[in-house]
Amino acid sequence: MADAALVLTQPPSLAPLLARGALLSPFKRPSPEAEFPRTRLVLPGLRVDLARLAAYERVCGFPTGEDALPLTYPHVLGFPLAMRLMSGRDFPLPLLGLVHTSITVTRHRGMPATGAYELAVWVEGLAAHRRGTEATVVTEVREGGDLVWESTSTYLTRHRTHHPARSPESAGPAEPAGPADPGGEEGRQPWSAVAEWRIGEDVGRRYAAASGDRNPIHLHPLTARLFGFPRAIAHGMWTVARCLAAHGAPDSCQVRAEFRAPVPLPATVTYGAEDGRFELRGRDDRLHVAGEVRRI
Repeated sequence: MADAALVLTQPPSLAPLLARGALLSPFKRPSPEAEFPRTRLVLPGLRVDLARLAAYERVCGFPTGEDALPLTYPHVLGFPLAMRLMSGRDFPLPLLGLVHTSITVTRHRGMPATGAYELAVWVEGLAAHRRGTEATVVTEVREGGDLVWESTSTYLTRHRTHHPARSPESAGPAEPAGPADPGGEEGRQPWSAVAEWRIGEDVGRRYAAASGDRNPIHLHPLTARLFGFPRAIAHGMWTVARCLAAHGAPDSCQVRAEFRAPVPLPATVTYGAEDGRFELRGRDDRLHVAGEVRRI
């Protein structure tokens, strides 16, 4: 848990945070031993913008018009607070090139879209990774004082390191990707396809408009090339949300998802599911996302 709480009166604006993080990135010196911000950001009395929620539901494939937040939507609500922490001078990892490698979400009960919530976000710590340094960011959502939703995300910055990895499973590939396939051993046969999805070139821009995450690698081929990608890539959280929209989840559940490789846009992908687990693969059988939904 963070050392001190800073209570905000409104959600931070993402655009200046992204700009600040980009400008400060060249001056960062990432290391698992570096100091990191110990502040817990708290935003009370938050109400959901229903029009923006509907746009999110449409782009991710969730049903619209229900008085219930999709399982992944609280991540969108907490993202500006996480960005405020990760774009600051006291956060040691450069925002440019920072890769979301995994997320674990626990929802304790259903969350009405018309509810009032309190968000809390903090950096839990840094860890050595065989490809660099990984930060863990925690988000909590409370309603009426009760914890109703929480998540733990890991973000990796790649750099030369001689530190041992946190665990054998924490090795990520060279592109945005995650530690391991929670559904089985690397190289196992994929599950039978449940659906094939054709993902449009504009899905990155549509998700950015709904979520506020306007990372340039997701928006256009020209801006993606500035960061080494030949084409724009889909947001990792969009791929997880799209899988969960198809898979479904009980009100009380835990989801663990690993981002294994980026989805270039446009793309045709195959969604598979088996015994509570799900995955997304490309036409070349490349594993993009693997996850599991468990009832609690």
